[in-house]
Amino acid sequence: MKRSLFRLVLGLSVAMVCSGALHARSAPLAAPAASNAAPKFEVDPFWPKPLPHNWVLGQAPSVFVDAQDHVWIITRPRTLTRNDIGASLTPQTSECCVPAPPVIEFDENGNVLQAWGGPGKGYEWPETEHGITVDHKGNVWIGGSGGRDRQILKFTNDGKFLLQIGHQLPESQKNAANSADTDNLAAPANMLVDAKTNEVYVADGYVNRRVIVFDADTGHYKRQWGAYGNPPEDGAPRTRDPKSVPSQQFNIVHSIKMSNDRTVYAIDRYNNRVQLFTPDGKFLREAFIARDTTDSRGTASDVAFSPDRDQRFLYVADAANYKIRILDRATLQVLGSFGRQGYYAGQWHWLHGLATDSKGNLYTSESQGNRVQRFVVK
Repeated sequence: MKRSLFRLVLGLSVAMVCSGALHARSAPLAAPAASNAAPKFEVDPFWPKPLPHNWVLGQAPSVFVDAQDHVWIITRPRTLTRNDIGASLTPQTSECCVPAPPVIEFDENGNVLQAWGGPGKGYEWPETEHGITVDHKGNVWIGGSGGRDRQILKFTNDGKFLLQIGHQLPESQKNAANSADTDNLAAPANMLVDAKTNEVYVADGYVNRRVIVFDADTGHYKRQWGAYGNPPEDGAPRTRDPKSVPSQQFNIVHSIKMSNDRTVYAIDRYNNRVQLFTPDGKFLREAFIARDTTDSRGTASDVAFSPDRDQRFLYVADAANYKIRILDRATLQVLGSFGRQGYYAGQWHWLHGLATDSKGNLYTSESQGNRVQRFVVK
């Protein structure tokens, strides 16, 4: 009886294997990916490596990945308190730490390659560091968001000064807007350099309300525009109401990027939107990000693109909601999001800057979290 039962069970098992009933269990097949599936990311808690020289980071508003997949950040050493930098004081009050220089370059593995920056001869260093960009020639551009900052600076890759566009204002004229001024900026937040035309586009920014373009070698003015391609109006209200007609003016032009198809993305932070333009400033369309959010940090702080040729995905840093929104770049439809507030690896305290490398990994910088993180695409 037992032998007959064993043969019956064995026969049924063989039949099920031959028919495929047990095949999925013994050798599972991967389901095909959905055509609109958003990529997944996982934080790399060991990137970057510990900083050398007893350094500590101040606020880290911006991050950029260059053509060699090197990661650049700009920091604000002056935001550190005496308790943070006891080792640098005279007399020394503690064993830790020393302020890191404002500009730091990391390799892919998170090692510091070089660091430099700060006040120097021949240029006006911003009072509040903000944006950083590396152009197609390897030159490094920085901007500042302080009330007196009316300039952007261009340096060689190793920190030799090359060019200044605009000049700081005296304290008595701090926070004065003038979007008609084509020689000076007003708290410029960030920049991009177009390799095809050798032009620098400036998100100008915190005080002015425009995108402005200069020759990247001479600094000569080329053109400018406001929201929807309108002339910028400094006196327009900065209040926002999610239920009302969208503002016809930029609120804060916080960052600016250009895609492979030469579409210019102007990030209008406090209006919770990203506006798309041609390089000449013709308005194309816009995408609102969590428009009903009224938090003062806004929901569009920076954007980055996936590294495929068509740059299918658009990533948007939502500072107010502590998320990265993943959009289909063609339709501007939100496909997903990830993240939350916090101080642990993979969380953010004031998510501010965003960049991608050639492998599709994401890098984030935090204005008040004082750190840069890497999220590996899965």
